[in-house]
Amino acid sequence: MLPNTSEWARILFTDGSRRKGFQSIGLVGFFVLNYQKLMNGYAQVAQLRQVVNMAKRSNEKLKRFGFAFPFGSPHVSRTMMLAELTGLIEFVADSEAPKDRYIKAIVEENCLAKRTEKNRQITKRYLVELYTLDVRLLVFRALLIFWYRDKKAWPLLALLCAYIRDPLLQDSSEFILPLCENTSVSREDMETYMDDKHPGRYSPKKLASNAKNLNSTWTQSGHLHGRVKKIRSRAEPTAGSVSYALLLGYVTGVRGESLFRTRYIKLLDCSFERAIELAEEASRKGWIVFKRVGDVMEVLFPNLLSAQEMEWIREQN
Repeated sequence: MLPNTSEWARILFTDGSRRKGFQSIGLVGFFVLNYQKLMNGYAQVAQLRQVVNMAKRSNEKLKRFGFAFPFGSPHVSRTMMLAELTGLIEFVADSEAPKDRYIKAIVEENCLAKRTEKNRQITKRYLVELYTLDVRLLVFRALLIFWYRDKKAWPLLALLCAYIRDPLLQDSSEFILPLCENTSVSREDMETYMDDKHPGRYSPKKLASNAKNLNSTWTQSGHLHGRVKKIRSRAEPTAGSVSYALLLGYVTGVRGESLFRTRYIKLLDCSFERAIELAEEASRKGWIVFKRVGDVMEVLFPNLLSAQEMEWIREQN
């Protein structure tokens, strides 16, 4: 298939010299003299299109498990809402409750004590965007399983689920995670980083709000501490949070030793060695299956994945 008009225009008119050459020798002559450059340009366009299409197909498959790839972000208005999620799960108190039950608890029963109907609707909206609240989707169902088993894991379980559904939170992780312990992190620091990451996308007012919300989320997760002056601290990974991180990596197609080096494990401030120790603990408790012979490792999730989800994973592989 030949490039369309706009693609040819991109290839032909990338600089002044090409425009001048085109005007002097005409379209056919220009093609003859610049055939190789044109073909190289077309090949790059075709390759980029192929990469984009592959990414779209991969994203569509991951959406079946509860991953999300929106353009927007809840963090333009809220944090990861750990307190609200905790209150909601405690109120519903049923790991098999359907999504409608969570919605009713928020909106009709006002379990989170919001003052107005509008606030209840907004709270519902953002909790759904961050966590799905739908046990039919693996990411929320597994979150609940580890939530009820490992109380110390709550902040990092929430962070992991929000992370795979919020691109702005993903962007901010590239700033927070590499920071050394005890490094000072101001709202302005986050503003500068996000503005460099997305030049001109947000107004100064919105940029300040986003930075405040993101810093609050990283404080809730244990990566920062302090109220006004934030300081980089170390999150506290547990067997439950590592198991959830391994599951997310497994769903995306990672296997073996590489499961302990994914961005989900790194999100926990967890070293490779510590992640293995916590996986062994989770395996002893029966939460996951972890087998290791020398450098050969295998992680399985027989009690977490449905038959349909296993079939989807086999299709991806």
